[in-house]
Amino acid sequence: MHKKLTDYADCAGCASKLGAAELEALMDDLPRQTDERIIVDYSTADDAGVYRWGNGRSLVQTVDFFTPIVDDPYLFGQIAAANALSDVYAMGGTPRTALAVAAMPAKDGPTRDEIRAIFRGGSDMLREAGVALLGGHTVTDPEVKFGYAITGEVADDRVLTNAGAQAGDVLILTKPLGTGIIVRARKYGQATEDELDGAVRSMCRLNRATIEAIDSLPVASVHACTDVTGFGLAGHATEMATASGVRLVLEADRLPLLPGAVRLVQDYLPCGGRANKRHFTSLQVTDSVPMAMHLICLDPQTSGGLLLSVADSLAERLVGLLTKAGDAARVVGFVEPKRQTEFHVRLQ
Repeated sequence: MHKKLTDYADCAGCASKLGAAELEALMDDLPRQTDERIIVDYSTADDAGVYRWGNGRSLVQTVDFFTPIVDDPYLFGQIAAANALSDVYAMGGTPRTALAVAAMPAKDGPTRDEIRAIFRGGSDMLREAGVALLGGHTVTDPEVKFGYAITGEVADDRVLTNAGAQAGDVLILTKPLGTGIIVRARKYGQATEDELDGAVRSMCRLNRATIEAIDSLPVASVHACTDVTGFGLAGHATEMATASGVRLVLEADRLPLLPGAVRLVQDYLPCGGRANKRHFTSLQVTDSVPMAMHLICLDPQTSGGLLLSVADSLAERLVGLLTKAGDAARVVGFVEPKRQTEFHVRLQ
């Protein structure tokens, strides 16, 4: 019997990655970089690197690839492209060029038509984003993997990182949560077709509208930004809080959710979500929060939304702009000073 695409992945719905602490430990003995043009590099938990190019502009670079999370090859290509592009948007940048990264089995792998559909889906998403595909690199591997290295640009005064959140800010999330849960449940025949379609639509939506809306606001209106991906909302919020020296407060009843996420989370949280629970221990969950909401915050997202820390005076205006553009943006919490406690994030 011909395999489905998700059969080539150990855990559908889990596009997990090494954490910042693990990466730092692996690269600890590398010489420290001294190039003054580096604005953001691997030493932080940001979404992409930023390199000052001159004339007030900077280069943004990232690479992201993963195993199939859906069986439709065209949709897999689209999701992989949107997910890689998101890292550039999370830095406030505009993606310009892409290089494909692909691993395919030498024998008993996807058919030529399926592989062609993966590349076509990715190419169509790049075209929607206005990004030029320049080439790429392929290798043979028992496990299917696909994604892109993306290069973008950003004005020096528009660079966003995860380190600028300020006490008094409002937190905005631009996409609903639950993609990992739903695609994993679908692999076991438990999520409905409508629930999977909702997750796919969310994953295929570019975060471009968010950056276009931010660029229409005064410079420095948004103090910090990160995209919510493999570490889940809890993990990426923890990284933002740690980098900024503040505490983020997430309000469980305001979090946007994909249909089916609450129903399925108890039985189908991906393995990456369980790893997130072990790793991100500086999350305080109040007794009033249902267990389902706690677990959803740990769910690894693919092509998730952006988490923004925004000046309170401009938050309502930004949500209005994003809603008008079709994003499911919501205010989901606020930022407060860091207190003498181990907790960087509180879910209440």
